Amino acid sequence: MDFSYSDEQQMLRDSVDRYGAENWAASDRLKILAAAPEAAKRRWAEMADLGWLMLPIAEADGGLGGGPAEVMAVMEGIGRHLITVPYVSCCVLVPALLAGSEAGAELLARLAAGEALAAAGLIEADGGYDLHRVATRAEQGPEGWRLWGAKAHVEDGADADWFLVSARTAGGTDERDGIGLFLLPRAADGLTVETFRAIDGHRHARLTLENVAGLLVDDAESALPVIEAAVDRAIAAQLAEAVGSMEAASDATLDYIRTRQQFGVAIGSFQVLQHRMVDMIIAGEEARSMAYHATLNLQRDAAERGRAVAAGKVRVSESGIYVGQQAVQLHGGVGISEELIVSHHLRRQMMLNLAFGPAEHHRARFAAIPA
Repeated sequence: MDFSYSDEQQMLRDSVDRYGAENWAASDRLKILAAAPEAAKRRWAEMADLGWLMLPIAEADGGLGGGPAEVMAVMEGIGRHLITVPYVSCCVLVPALLAGSEAGAELLARLAAGEALAAAGLIEADGGYDLHRVATRAEQGPEGWRLWGAKAHVEDGADADWFLVSARTAGGTDERDGIGLFLLPRAADGLTVETFRAIDGHRHARLTLENVAGLLVDDAESALPVIEAAVDRAIAAQLAEAVGSMEAASDATLDYIRTRQQFGVAIGSFQVLQHRMVDMIIAGEEARSMAYHATLNLQRDAAERGRAVAAGKVRVSESGIYVGQQAVQLHGGVGISEELIVSHHLRRQMMLNLAFGPAEHHRARFAAIPA
């Protein structure tokens, strides 16, 4: 299996690194996170100008038609530089959910141009992280579809202009059939958006829907396979982000132990710390292999794709938290401070573990998929 990037993919990866180094310096992170919304919009527009926003969107939908490997090249750089933008939610997940649909054609064009933000509400409080456990319901009336329910966690949804939500049109809460996807604007009557900032700086939302008008995307009762495939794409992208973050945390830690002096010598000369550094790098390389494996299996059948993504999620999540914790500890007490970048890498790894289900959820998912 070939894990190397093509020349074009490597150029894309390098361009993200240059942008990150110039615009998301570790020393400026706290200032960037505290900046006004206008600054975030300016940075998003810069990414649109670079073509990154339209990269994952299919050519038929007005994008560049980049594949999973191209997305991975971008996401590794986003992870290395902790670029805190809604790229996965807005440019990977939502376009995968809307691909080929007439209902989403106009929105996809606006997403590609950086003129709008969108997020997907697929997780419910009583459903755990099981995408088929949907209690939010949709009913069709003479004036179209109306929705009632709540979405517990909408990744990067705080600033979204549009939401895609799953809702049950038929059957019981745990059934796989009877689920549709609906598009609704943030300003829709009856929609309440509660926003919050997570420990890694990303801004999420909770949705409450009370008789909200929604536009049906494609079929009203068979959206689950599309949802599962789209979420797997989003998870694979986040695995690449986690790998990039691990690499940066390890590099920062290696630089630190090479320069930090104790007993008249660099602490990196102590064998026990060298061994821990090696363990961090090995964990990162194991995670990289599993992230690549998940990415390369995204276009396989549902079972193969599901096993690869679930296995990748387990390995990368556990490795990411391990590397982040080791990076903080090897920096000593200063490692937990907000001024030091490794603490932010650990926070991001913790949140990436939770996104779309923690390692424990995906370990159970892997076990449940027939071989």
